Amino acid sequence: MAVKTKVKKGASARSEDPALAKAKRLLKRIPLVDGHNDLPWVIYSDPQARGDVGAYNLNRVHQDGDTDIPRLKQSGLAAQFWSAFVPTEIAYPGRSVLEVIDVWRRMNEAHPEIFMQATKSSDILKAKREGKIASFLTVEGGVGLENSLAPLRIWYAAGARLMVLSHNETLDWVDSATDERRHGGLTEFGREVVRELNRLGMLVDLAHVTDEVMHQVLDITQAPIVFSHSNARALCNHPRNVPDEVLKRVPQNGGLVMLTFVPEFINQAALDWARPLKDEYTKGRKDIDRAIAYAARAQELGPPPKATLEQLCDHIEYVAQMIGIKHVGIGSDFFGGDTPDGLEDVSRFPHLLAELIRRGWSESAIAAIASGNFLRVFRAVERVGRALRQGDTGKLVRHEDFVKDAERFEPRWRG
Repeated sequence: MAVKTKVKKGASARSEDPALAKAKRLLKRIPLVDGHNDLPWVIYSDPQARGDVGAYNLNRVHQDGDTDIPRLKQSGLAAQFWSAFVPTEIAYPGRSVLEVIDVWRRMNEAHPEIFMQATKSSDILKAKREGKIASFLTVEGGVGLENSLAPLRIWYAAGARLMVLSHNETLDWVDSATDERRHGGLTEFGREVVRELNRLGMLVDLAHVTDEVMHQVLDITQAPIVFSHSNARALCNHPRNVPDEVLKRVPQNGGLVMLTFVPEFINQAALDWARPLKDEYTKGRKDIDRAIAYAARAQELGPPPKATLEQLCDHIEYVAQMIGIKHVGIGSDFFGGDTPDGLEDVSRFPHLLAELIRRGWSESAIAAIASGNFLRVFRAVERVGRALRQGDTGKLVRHEDFVKDAERFEPRWRG
């Protein structure tokens, strides 16, 4: 007797689903850009591989992760921005950022049949033509600058084309959305960082900063900005998500909000479940083991509510309706952690587009959020950089140049 299997709405197994088939056909023609993935840090911090790309072995499926070559081959991606992330409290941030950048470089070198090391917007279409993934470099968080602009130019020379100003902690020059506000937004050195990113032609990423920083950057930037992995705060009240008053400013800037897959940025119930624990981290509690704390909460309340692919699409549609489809993109933030139902790993990108097709999105609208919008923004940033670099090679600028009593500041990166 045959057993009937009930398939939930948006479930993963849809081999004959016409929307999924259409999404896969579409991805053969159009590039797909993902704005954020932490694979270099995953390799760097892996207790066995310890930054050894060969030892990590990207050619095998990593069941405990979300990104590897077998599943990238199913993703439809034509361009990926890989993050050179380091924790804010790491002992040697400048060195550590360079070490993670080196992981990215060695990934590209080890797998030239898959990755094309990329630095220009034109590389996205070139990689698509060659059947490869344009491999771009992001630096996530400014702690590795160690309060100087000089490392930023070195990162650019190494290939970085996007910088997330902060991570989860406030720095000496920029307030983080998930930490104590110390500066009312950006300090004057922070403004210099934004100006130098504009001059270099690097994308300024506001994914982790406070609302005040968002507004201040929008006031001073000469180029479009991105939120490489953030959602709509109106649908999920996480401080990392973008509030409506900032969303409304994005069209005038010409920028882009790239919607992310992190469950606690998608589903309010998931955020509410985890918020008390996150509040403890925000208060600076270093005596809490995250894994133990989450396990104890799950024992008390049951497992955290799940986010879903469909809920993410609600965010995409909300932002598109609020500010227009041409200001929407995709930024997964795959990092080896929790993922929504239906978006478990990089092979699932076609399923995201399939859900939009089921909701009536046109091919032109999907092409826009897949890559067309990002290409427009990236090209504009490059144009601004070329213009600003005419006759200007940059300056040696440090945070302490703007602080009269510099010795009273203890940098977050000092042990």
